[in-house]
Amino acid sequence: MTTQQTTSLLAGLAVMVLLARLLGALARRFGQPPVIGEVLAGIALGPTLFHGAVSDALFPSSTRPLLSALAAVGVAVFMFIVGLDWDAALIRGSGAIAPSVAICSILLPFGLGTLLGLHLTDAHAHGDRTPFILFMGIAMSITAFPVLARILTDRGLSRTPLGVVALACASIDDVLAWSLLAAVVAISGSAGPDQWRILLAVPFLLVMLFLVRPLLHRAVERRAAPRLTPSLFAVLLAGLLLSAATTEWLGLHYIFGAFLFGVVLPRSGTERLRADVHERLGQMSGTLLLPVFFLVAGLQVDLSGVDAAGLGDLGLIMLVAVGGKFLGAFTAARANRMPLRQSAALATLMNTRGLTELIVLNLGLQLGFIDEELYALMVVMAVLTTAMAGPLLTWLLGRPADPATHLAATPDTEGGARRASGSAAS
Repeated sequence: MTTQQTTSLLAGLAVMVLLARLLGALARRFGQPPVIGEVLAGIALGPTLFHGAVSDALFPSSTRPLLSALAAVGVAVFMFIVGLDWDAALIRGSGAIAPSVAICSILLPFGLGTLLGLHLTDAHAHGDRTPFILFMGIAMSITAFPVLARILTDRGLSRTPLGVVALACASIDDVLAWSLLAAVVAISGSAGPDQWRILLAVPFLLVMLFLVRPLLHRAVERRAAPRLTPSLFAVLLAGLLLSAATTEWLGLHYIFGAFLFGVVLPRSGTERLRADVHERLGQMSGTLLLPVFFLVAGLQVDLSGVDAAGLGDLGLIMLVAVGGKFLGAFTAARANRMPLRQSAALATLMNTRGLTELIVLNLGLQLGFIDEELYALMVVMAVLTTAMAGPLLTWLLGRPADPATHLAATPDTEGGARRASGSAAS
């Protein structure tokens, strides 16, 4: 790197970190998850405003590969923490309602999303149409578990029956959505001539579940009170990166390996250890690495040229995204005899998408499933569906009794599910 590149990179990162923090705090003042402000910060520094003059000045083309590398690390860490927060006990404790709601809130938007994909193929599918259509179904099916969890915590609902069911539904949604996405990536042939490596995905999964997980459990059991020592922290970081690198090599994408490594980390007796992981990884990831991801995502969002046809596409996207999720979750909840307002609140929560949706969209853009125009419209959908959750919950359930108490009870950073781990995730 030249001196000019280094100067531009460091100065640009400083601007992005401060702008993301400022707009994130502003979003919170208006009762919105900070991720709304942070996404808008990335878009503000992109080509949408001033025809890209700001982004070109702060981030010349020579520094953008470095930004992408930092963003990839941030996303890997975030996905690890999402996996770390995934808890099968939530599903077991929610009875039959959570699986039925989760499945319906995946199947209906997935089906409607594939129909929308069929409608949009001529305008936006520039390669194989099958991955495009399937990807659209998945993109409509996403629920952001970390955002949902943070909203519940801020409103004091995380320990209520509604909160427990919502968290369980989002947990199942996470696994189903990531599994569907992995299948689409696998069948798309994105690995090129090395597509045969995808056959090793099942052996890798078995190794992680039946070899790595017991080894980690045994290593933790040897400690009377497991804490995150520098040596253990190095082991977890190395494991996270190696697992992510393996799935990338397999042709699945690194996000799946990072998520899986978080899932296999032992749960019982490791509450303090996992809290330490959240604290150490979450602050750096949420303050620096994820804002870089928002910047990289924003640099590819150009809304300045959206015309009447684009607005029509956005209207259809919003209709399918909101309607599919809401109707699927609401119908299943009512079928399980959940009260009307509670069912509507649950369906509203399942419509939050946040950073999880952005990661999926970024993957779709990288692999050529969608073009930049559709990507920009889908980012707008992710922001709007996340922003509407708070006002709708207030209308359905009333205002939280004491929001300040709930905010004080959790860290200022947000990216984990029940423990926040980076401001961007909520």
